[in-house]
Amino acid sequence: MKFEDFCFDERLLAGIHAIGYEEATPIQAQAIPPILEGKDIIGSAQTGTGKTAAFLLPVIDLIMRSEHNGSTRGLIVVPTRELAVQIDQQMEGLSYFTGVSSIAVFGGGDGSSFSREKTALTSGVDLIIGTPGRLIAHLNMGYVKLDQLTHLILDEADRMLDMGFHDDLMKIVSYLPEKRQNLLFSATMPPKMRKMADKVLNDPLEVKIAVSKPAERIFQAAFVVYDTQKIALAKYLLQAKKLQSVIIFCSTKSSAKQLNRELKGLDFVCEEIHSDLLQSEREDVLRDFKNRKLNILVATDILSRGIDVEDIDLVVNYDVPNDGEDYIHRIGRTARAASTGVAFTFVNEKDQRNFLEIEELLGSPVPKAKLPAELGEGPSYEPGKRRRSGRPPTGRKRKPRKK
Repeated sequence: MKFEDFCFDERLLAGIHAIGYEEATPIQAQAIPPILEGKDIIGSAQTGTGKTAAFLLPVIDLIMRSEHNGSTRGLIVVPTRELAVQIDQQMEGLSYFTGVSSIAVFGGGDGSSFSREKTALTSGVDLIIGTPGRLIAHLNMGYVKLDQLTHLILDEADRMLDMGFHDDLMKIVSYLPEKRQNLLFSATMPPKMRKMADKVLNDPLEVKIAVSKPAERIFQAAFVVYDTQKIALAKYLLQAKKLQSVIIFCSTKSSAKQLNRELKGLDFVCEEIHSDLLQSEREDVLRDFKNRKLNILVATDILSRGIDVEDIDLVVNYDVPNDGEDYIHRIGRTARAASTGVAFTFVNEKDQRNFLEIEELLGSPVPKAKLPAELGEGPSYEPGKRRRSGRPPTGRKRKPRKK
């Protein structure tokens, strides 16, 4: 389906063509027409399918066709600052010729960033993109005027609930006019999501595209390892083939810092990114990674849904993700658009049960790769067995417990 088929305003089409969009993706083809008709939507689609443009394009078009009186017409709420920045950047490109304005508001910056946000929000902006905590901070001060708002978009809604933002979301909704269009995008639909959707949305239409399945173009494999083998395996994989762009996901900041130090010691061009960094530092690291000044990014889950970089060669799950949806979003950083990609996961003994649950969600086992000979043997993959140690067996007998 061509974008001209949606009958968008010519100025919006000019921005679409300037970016290079031609054919609508399945989620865009299904979601855009009912959004243009003013219907509430619940949309589900895997990462990398064009979900952001599926709600940005019709909302921009609807704002353009309404009266411009300096008031805010749309609010997009997202779980992380990275996603807020990413959406705002895409908004800037799509709306370049339209005159529709936007601003991203999020925490983590200095006092001057809050002042800049306040100035923009006070003077009026068409579309606000923000994280829950920062939005509430501005709303509590009384200068954000949302009485003319016509569109509310909750993006990565399941992620926001997992992060404990339910009460914040409901508080934000309490500031909005009752008569508005609501668009909710989520990877999953657990009962708590349904309950919130029932409160916020009005007779929504559901649009589902390939939920909870990774792109078929991603080659997946798992290495069953002891914790003490992880760093050596990461070094081996990175040295085995020259890769232009790699993301390694760690579950903790400490493991991300340790791995980054080890890789830098081997002269890999890499950097770490996690919540301990200032917002400006994180933006610098992301910019260098996108511009290929960095080959390797060692990151916590702060990036699993909040980065949009094309042509990532390899994703490594240094630690098994907490759940299947996090796994989908992590490995979805590769094989975006029409490219192919590779995703490796390091599975230690205690995470085997968790990884089995991920495999059950995927609907098939992830192939188990053989460890390099110089690393020695890893543990057997027995996810039904209780595990205690993250180290190779020493051969010593365990002392009997005192009764």
